[in-house]
Amino acid sequence: MIQQQQVDAVLILSMQRFEKKNALNLQMYRELSAALQSAAANPAIKVVLLQGNEHCFSSGNDLKDFLSAGELNRQHPVVEFLYTVAAFPKPLVAAVAGLAIGIGTTVLLHCDLVYAAPDCRFQLPFTQLGLCPEAASSLLLPQIAGYQRAAQYLLLGEAFSSEQAAAFGLVNEIVPAAQLLAHAASKAQALAALPAQAVLVSKALLKANDKQTEHAIATELAEFQQLLQSDSCQQRLQAFFSRK
Repeated sequence: MIQQQQVDAVLILSMQRFEKKNALNLQMYRELSAALQSAAANPAIKVVLLQGNEHCFSSGNDLKDFLSAGELNRQHPVVEFLYTVAAFPKPLVAAVAGLAIGIGTTVLLHCDLVYAAPDCRFQLPFTQLGLCPEAASSLLLPQIAGYQRAAQYLLLGEAFSSEQAAAFGLVNEIVPAAQLLAHAASKAQALAALPAQAVLVSKALLKANDKQTEHAIATELAEFQQLLQSDSCQQRLQAFFSRK
């Protein structure tokens, strides 16, 4: 469900579970983590491009599959992915169209360049499910968007548009949907054409506070695990599943 294609020095990772709006299941998390870990160690790969298709990026976690895996320890596929993407040392580019819900938005906080189609719907509905932020979004979103805007999206769980995401800095550029994937690929190729060591060092300098990010991931996960077991969360999850 994660298609891999290497074009020159760019590895393209395409989420392909379109019948479920690219809801990420445990197998997809495993495949993404393995691909990123392999790319990090492979000198022939200089840049990774993460995409869905021109209609959908990701509708977030496949919640039933996610809940089947038990405790959120370091071996949990979602947890492994969060730490892997946060620590990925090479440039990570994202092409986003359509839905970007939950992890579909928070993963973008770990990308270096984000290109979006005009029709995107970003949303972080954690509190609406009785849960809290994940993927260090409680740290990274305020850094990008400012506290009040981050609170609007993380506390109220309000959806926001491509224009809004570009205005506060989550998205680098809005690109027509038909040109999105090609445009993001061209930017990835432009990065790959630069001196590799200079790019790696520059990203490392930009990410100098990664220990803070790792700490935020761990803190959020501990709270997330507690909230998952609460009556409020269980009731909201049951209501969510009954609507599916």
